[in-house]
Order: sequence, then C-alpha cells, then structure tokens
Amino acid sequence: MTQASARHILVDDEAKCEALKKEIEDGRDFAAVAKEHSNCPSGRQGGELGTFGPGQMVPEFDKVVFSGEVNKVHGPVKTQFGYHLLEITSRS
Repeated sequence: MTQASARHILVDDEAKCEALKKEIEDGRDFAAVAKEHSNCPSGRQGGELGTFGPGQMVPEFDKVVFSGEVNKVHGPVKTQFGYHLLEITSRS
C-alpha cells in the first residue's frame, strides 16, 4: 500500500492561506510558519502529520497527498476544518 508523509498549516480563510504560501515560496521556513500560524495542534511540531496511507485523512488531503508533487507546497486546500497548505515530504 502507498504511504506518504506530509506536513500542513491550517488557517481559517483562503486569503491568509495564500499569503502564507507566498511567504514560504519567498524562502520562509514551512515549519516556522506552521508553528506561528497553524490552528492545528500539529503546528507545534512544524505541521508534521507523520506517515499515513490512503483513507486515513480527509478525502481532500488524499487527493493532493497521493497525486501531487513531492517537496512542493500545495494549496489552499479547503476542507471542513478550514484552509490548508500541504507539503508532501515523501511518498512510496
């Protein structure tokens, strides 16, 4: 079964998500942005979600994590929880 590792940043609105994505693309560290801005408890660990398989996260996550480019920031991804930036750190 395919496994992936990822980290994310969760915020309340799309505009903030876009602004944080630009900061990261401009060189800011993903983990530092997660610690400062993420509404998810994983933010304390730099947004780390660990390793998981298909179906263990919400469908919107799975779509990105199991098809998107690795080591690239994806998003905003809207879920029932808010808006996410996702970075796939590995997939096998």
